[in-house]
Amino acid sequence: MERSLVRPRPLTGEAAGLRAGVPGLAEYVDRFCALVERVDPLIHAFVPEPGRHGRLRAQARELAARYPDPAGRPPLYGVAVGVKDIVRVDGLPTHAGSALPPGVLAGPQAAVVDRLRAAGALVAGKTVTAEFAGSAPGPTRNPHHPGHTPGGSSSGSAAAVAAGLVPLAVGTQTVGSVIRPAAYCGVVGFRPTYGRIPVGGVIPNAPSFDTVGVFTADLAGAALAASLLCDDWRPVGEAPAPVLGVPEGAYLERVEPAALRVFEERVERLAEAGLVVRRVGLFPDFAEVGRQLQAVNRFEAARSHADWFARFGGLYRPETVAGIRVGQGVAPADRAAGLRFRELLRERVAAAGAAAGVDLWLAPSATGGAPEGLHSTGDAVMSLPWSFLGRPALNLPAGRTGGGLPLGLQVVGAEGADERLLAQSAVLERLLAEG
Repeated sequence: MERSLVRPRPLTGEAAGLRAGVPGLAEYVDRFCALVERVDPLIHAFVPEPGRHGRLRAQARELAARYPDPAGRPPLYGVAVGVKDIVRVDGLPTHAGSALPPGVLAGPQAAVVDRLRAAGALVAGKTVTAEFAGSAPGPTRNPHHPGHTPGGSSSGSAAAVAAGLVPLAVGTQTVGSVIRPAAYCGVVGFRPTYGRIPVGGVIPNAPSFDTVGVFTADLAGAALAASLLCDDWRPVGEAPAPVLGVPEGAYLERVEPAALRVFEERVERLAEAGLVVRRVGLFPDFAEVGRQLQAVNRFEAARSHADWFARFGGLYRPETVAGIRVGQGVAPADRAAGLRFRELLRERVAAAGAAAGVDLWLAPSATGGAPEGLHSTGDAVMSLPWSFLGRPALNLPAGRTGGGLPLGLQVVGAEGADERLLAQSAVLERLLAEG
């Protein structure tokens, strides 16, 4: 099993070719389904779907009939997109990685899927998620080293893009479920500002943090997807070189020494290329940040599952049960205190960034490379403060472990400044690729 299955495909080129009719949609669907049949049994990125080929051929025929003129085709015409299995899609059951009856989890199609389909995309299928986007892993394997986790909870979405099954996949992040699997799988993951992509039709985890994000092979693909999926997208054009901030203190101390060395080498490379890097003391009370987030997260997860858990608690996996039980013990006052703490933290981080003139914060995307085995999806701690704050973040592939596993650079922007984050990160992607 320990052989790389990595073949990522850039979204922008694939979308342009399909709009031009190269290949035709019928051929494209046939190729996709053959690829899934050959590769997915090795990584288990997709939820099994009998009749996938027939469904996609029928939808491709409808799409081609609707847009016969290449000049009038929408941006994602015919592009196969993976959708995390907590995101509802008309015509496909939602299991959320669980044993609950799918009818219990049914509901209107998610707004993000409406936007994908309006842009011409074909839903390739549901991608595997940890149970209810929590910590109970699914069967997905890391395409770089299939004996290792792909991360989670958006496991299948990250793996599907890394393996080249699809050029675009949708995931969600409550704490670290886009950035971490993107890092482990060596692809770009983009988590927008909280609320920029509507979460309607997505099975909730913790509504104060739940955010829809995307996985692509490169930054240009993430920017294209974001422009179509985010509310009120306003392109910024060419952006000035960013001033980069590195948060010093207890936060970075959570990174494994070897991974921290690779991170510092990448930061040094950016500085040598002429970018300004400033070290800023941040999150001195990092343990308290984690405690407050967990209080809110656990309380809201227990509340989100109150009805289902009361009826089907025996079908939940032990890891999910343990989290819900903890959340049932969190008082409403503790959740309220956590949300007040978040507002104060937002003010402190914004003030620290402004005082240092920081445009983008840099940090490792995960504590290290993907752990061996499939019993855990890894540690989300490096995304924790940014998810708590609701800031936009992305992962850029940035180096490898001694064992050849991908490492990622997490780039964090200002709240609501998603357009600038993506535009200014382009220079980082280029400089990191040159090394």
